[in-house]
Amino acid sequence: MSSFEEAETEETVTCLHLTFYHPGQGEKMMFRCLDFCRRQQLRADDTAKFGRDSSLCRYSLVDTRVSRIQFSLQFYRRLHSSEYAFEIKNLSKKTKLTVNQMELGYLNKIDLPWKCIICFGDYQILAEIQEGEAVDYFETHLHLAEAPILQERFLPSLQPVPENGISPSFPLGQGKSPTEIDENELC
Repeated sequence: MSSFEEAETEETVTCLHLTFYHPGQGEKMMFRCLDFCRRQQLRADDTAKFGRDSSLCRYSLVDTRVSRIQFSLQFYRRLHSSEYAFEIKNLSKKTKLTVNQMELGYLNKIDLPWKCIICFGDYQILAEIQEGEAVDYFETHLHLAEAPILQERFLPSLQPVPENGISPSFPLGQGKSPTEIDENELC
C-alpha cells in the first residue's frame, strides 16, 4: 500500500461564518478587536462570547452601548443524531436580541438556524453555518459587511392598493410612509 492509502482521512470542520455590520463602523471602529483575516479554532466545549468586556468575551466589541457580555454561541451535537448545531443565548439584561426577527430576552436561548440574521441595537450579524464532521473543535470566520445586511435581504416595498382598486394619490417619495386608510373614507 502507498502512503496515500494509509493516510488518515481528513475531517471537515464545522465553521460558523459571521458577517458584521454597524452603521457607525467607519468612524467608531467598534470592530477593531475582531480578527477578520483568518479562521479561529475553538474547542467544542468552549462558549463563544460576544460583548464589551475583553476579559470575559473572546469576541470584543469596542462600544459602551454593548453589554459586558451581549450573547453567547455554544456548539453541540443534537440528541440521537450525528448532526452538530449551535445555540444562541442572550446574556444582556438591557438589550433584546433578535434572531431572524424572533426576540430573545435575557437568558433566552434557541437553536441557531443554518443561515440567519442576529440583531441587537444597531448591530447586524449574518450567521451562516458550514457543516463539518470534527467533534473536538469548530471554527469561526469573521467578515465585515460594507452595506447593511438587512437592507440587502428585503424586497422593495410596494404601494398598497385599496380593495376598491382605486389607488390613493399620496406621494411616497417625500419621506412619508404610507398610512392605513379606512375604505369608507374614500367614498
